[in-house]
Formats: sequence, structure tokens, C-alpha cells
Amino acid sequence: MNFLKELAGRFLFHEGPSKSAELAYFFLLSLFPFMIFLITLVGYLPVQQEDIIAVFKQYAPKGTMPVINETLNTGNRGLLSFGIIAALWSASNGIGAIVGAFNHAYEVKENRSFLMIRLTSLLLTVAMVITILIALLLPVFGRAIGDFIASIDGTPAMFLTAWSALRWIISPLILFIVFTALYFFAPNERLSFKFVFPGACAATIGWILVSILFSYYVSEIANYSATYGSLGGIIVLMIWFYLSGMMIIIGGEINALLHKNSAHRAS
Repeated sequence: MNFLKELAGRFLFHEGPSKSAELAYFFLLSLFPFMIFLITLVGYLPVQQEDIIAVFKQYAPKGTMPVINETLNTGNRGLLSFGIIAALWSASNGIGAIVGAFNHAYEVKENRSFLMIRLTSLLLTVAMVITILIALLLPVFGRAIGDFIASIDGTPAMFLTAWSALRWIISPLILFIVFTALYFFAPNERLSFKFVFPGACAATIGWILVSILFSYYVSEIANYSATYGSLGGIIVLMIWFYLSGMMIIIGGEINALLHKNSAHRAS
């Protein structure tokens, strides 16, 4: 109970709500060029556009999908180089905001150069892109493995059933890997992985639960389209990003608090 009380105090003291709003802004800026970039890559990878939509549909609130679909259908997919630049630059700005929030959580000053911070943000962004692409390709590989097993003994049903169940585990695992990398590399503090895993686990579980609950709230209770009209999807998207940013920052605060308590016990 004392830990939770101190965690809540640190979250408010370190301006967690305003930092979450900042992350939501950068998430919104980076989402659409990033998705257009992924759709552009579809022509070079054995992935269908529906596979990319399905990844977002797992957790994205129902009211946001029309906005996302419209952007993907109207975006210029021929500008692959522009898509790379826009996605990486916008997303790295979001990572840069996360770096600042984590430094605030650990109460350390940023003494790395602007070039080092930007390079770290870009590398983390590229790592996220690669991780998401792997997540998109896994179903393709699963079907290929199932077809290969079918060609051998003609009984792929058991494997395909197991693979479908495994996909529910793979998605949280991908999230956990992304959060672990963020919590380890983003702050200007030397950390061991034992002080990274708790926050990554909390952020993964918290983000999934918040996304599911908020999606249910939007679908069954609230009617943002009736209130805001065509802007309803954007409003829902921003609230979802705000809650997502909050989960990421809380995970960072958990790691920072554990690190602080460990340092006090060692001194």
C-alpha cells in the first residue's frame, strides 16, 4: 500500500498527466505516416493490408477504425522514402518525449548530446518497426508452416488451432519486448534488467486492460460520434493515446521507484 501511495505521489509530482498529454500529441502525429509506411511495405512483404488492420483492431477503440481506414485508403503509398522519413521523424519525436518523461521519473538531468538523443530515439523507433513487422509476419509464417505440415501428413488442423491460440500470447509478448527496450535504453541512467521488467510487465498488462475497457466504454456506453460528429473518431483516438501514454509513464515510475528504493537499501 505504501508503494502504491508513493507511486501515485511521484506520478503527480512528475507531472504525469501533462506528460501523458504530450505523448498523446506525438503518438497522433506519428500514427498515420507510420501506418502509411507499413502499407507501402506490403508490396514488398508477404503481408496483406488486412493483417495490419487486424493488429490495430485488437486493441484500438471501435470508433477509431473508420479514421484509420480512411487514412490508409487515401494516403499516397508510392512515396516510400517520404513515408520512411515522416514516420521515423514523427515517431522519434514521440520517443524523445518518452526519454524526457523517464528522465523526470528518475530525477536525472539529460547530459547526452542532442545528436545522441536523436540517434537513440531513431534506433528505438527502428527497433519498434522491426518488432511490429515481425509480429505481422508471424501469422504468414504460421500459415506456411501449417501448409508444410499438411503436405507431409495431411493433418494441419491441430497445429493451426495451436497457432491461433499462440497468437494471443505473441501480441502481449511483442508489447513487453517494446516496453522493455524503452525502459532500458531511453532514460539517462544505467540500469539492470531487473529494474526494467516490473515496469514493462505493469505497462503491458495495464495498457491491454485499459485498451479493452476503454474500447468497451466507447462501444457500449459513450457515443462520441453523436456528440462530436465527424471528429468523434479523432477524440476517441486522442483519449486512447492519452491513456496509453499514462500507462507507459506509470511503468517508468514503477521502475524508477524500485531503483531508488534499491539504492537507498544499498547505501
